[in-house]
Parts: sequence; C-alpha cells; structure tokens
Amino acid sequence: MPRSSRAAQHLPISVAAIADQGSQRPTLPVCALMGAPLARRAATVAILVSSVAVARAFSQWTLLTERSLGRANAPVTIYEMSDFQCPYCRAFALTTLPALEREYMATGKVRFVFVNFPLTQAHPYALIAAEVAMCVATQGLFWRFHDLTFRHQIDWEDQVDPIPYLKALADSAGARAAPLARCVDERTSESVVQADIASATRIGVSTTPTFFIEGGLIEGAAPLDVFQQVLDSIYGAKVRVTSH
Repeated sequence: MPRSSRAAQHLPISVAAIADQGSQRPTLPVCALMGAPLARRAATVAILVSSVAVARAFSQWTLLTERSLGRANAPVTIYEMSDFQCPYCRAFALTTLPALEREYMATGKVRFVFVNFPLTQAHPYALIAAEVAMCVATQGLFWRFHDLTFRHQIDWEDQVDPIPYLKALADSAGARAAPLARCVDERTSESVVQADIASATRIGVSTTPTFFIEGGLIEGAAPLDVFQQVLDSIYGAKVRVTSH
C-alpha cells in the first residue's frame, strides 16, 4: 500500500506529527491476525491509504446505515475494523466510543462505520458473533446488540456453543425471535461478513481494532486523546477548506 509523501502533504499537520511520534508513544494492544491472539505492539497513527481508496474498498457494503453512527454526510468518516471477541475492541467499544459519540457523532462532525473483521485463527467465536450482529442489524438494532455483545464478551466466549447466548443477547436488544433464528440458523448474513473481511483485507488490515480516518490510520487500542487530536485536526482542516 502506498505511503506517498504527496498524500502526507495533503493531510493536516497534526496527523503527520502524531504519525512521527508513533514509535515514541506507549505500547498499545491489538489483536493480531497471525501469531498470539493477544499480541501487543505499538499502536500507530500513520499515513496509509487515501480516503478514496478506503471508500472504494467498502463501496459494495450492505447494511451500511444500520451499522453507522452520525450523519451520513458528516465531513469526517471513521471506519473501524473490529472483532467481537477481541478484548481490545471491547475496551474501545465500552470506553472510548461512547465519548467519541458524544463529542463528534452527536454533533454532526463525524460518521462512524463498523466493519466486521473477525480474527478466526485467534477467536473461534468471532465469526458467528459477527453473523448474529448482521442478522440483528436487519432489524435496525445493531448498536444495541453491539454494546451488549462487548459488555458480555467474557460470558459468551466461555460457552461450548455461544449461539444460544448470542441469541439471548439479541433478544435483550429487542430482536424478533423468529426472523433472528432463521437468519442465524441459515447463516444468511455470512456473505455480508465475508464481504467486510475481503474489503478490509484488500487495504491491508491484519489487526483489530484498526481505524481509517480520511487517509490516516490508527492501529490498536489508542486512548481518547489520540482520536481527539486526529479528529480535531482533520475536521478543522475540512471546515477551513469549505469556508473559503
């Protein structure tokens, strides 16, 4: 994937500055595609691919609205590659995401899009959790299920068969039982999840959580202040451009 200097020049200076500091930041955890399931390595904020390339990779998605937060025409878009069984995705979902939603999505500054990227080598139940989530999404209840699934991650991943527990979480989210059971049992949403995986793989994703933000990359369970620096910089730059 290209790391062109030209691309870097078109991004707000603070994004590039944070990228330069990546090796100096504290080591932050990610779940890795290969190797130990709870591998740790430095989270990075870097210039990776253009926002156009990312948008093109995900252009064939279904259920996009159902798994998005914020205005569809918000000036900034975040794509999160996530795994429901990844503990670091859980930490982001339950701590950082609510703060981002209050500060950026609720105010119309940012659109946040969830992308399934189950790391099945490390997390054997992540794929079925993603499929159940997409079944629930067809009923417009994705985010309720998202929160419950991460909140109870330790409980359902400890089951011999997680499907009954995941169905119970979907029920708690308000999903209608009959269409949910049909969707889950027939694996109707498998193609949606596989399309997510293929799109993310095409742009080089190999860890979770990974975030693409308008041509910038945040990889790993970065703290809230990292997101704030990047989002404030990009949003400010876009507002200045549109005001001229």
